[in-house]
Amino acid sequence: MKKTIARESLRSLPPAAPCLNRDRLSNQKGGTLINESVTDLSTHEHWMLDPDRYRPSECRKCRHGAIHMHDRKCRGLCDDPAGVVIMIAIYLCAGCGATWRILPRFLARHLWRRWDVVAAHAAADGPSMSWPKVAGRTKRRWLRRLRSSAANLIQLLATSGQPALDALAGLCGLEATREELVRVCSNVGYGSAFSDLAALVHRLSPGVRLM
Repeated sequence: MKKTIARESLRSLPPAAPCLNRDRLSNQKGGTLINESVTDLSTHEHWMLDPDRYRPSECRKCRHGAIHMHDRKCRGLCDDPAGVVIMIAIYLCAGCGATWRILPRFLARHLWRRWDVVAAHAAADGPSMSWPKVAGRTKRRWLRRLRSSAANLIQLLATSGQPALDALAGLCGLEATREELVRVCSNVGYGSAFSDLAALVHRLSPGVRLM
């Protein structure tokens, strides 16, 4: 592990909110999966026409291979003047009965908005008039989370066993905030930093969140 990861933090950063570091319980049946291939609304709507497109290859709980379409639920996007509602596919494992909700990568889990909207409001210069408005209290909560410690996320990357992610963690060090981690990801060309990083964190440790 790199020295920047092993050393103690020299900065006093606010700790991340408990809801961001909550590991999924090992005995929990089902949960949320993120399909990282779906990056925009039009692709998502096309995929929702075919129940096989979002279907997991196996149950993440028991590894059973028979996963059936169980339900579709509406998820509205907050503060969207167009009143966009997104349908979410839900699958049921025939082996253990676990249910899995599948989110497209562009949708921010628990935030009820698209990641590009979150990124626009988190930017230093703020969003343009064309972006959906976000309540001031919500925006302040987002910024508090971004300016809190990213130590657990850095450790997650450093212990992933993937050299590229270990190198990314080394660029930040344990002293980084979540905002700084996002900026480093953007600087090294790590896709759409917010959505890609959030999906990566969820893949490595379901339940742990970027924001």
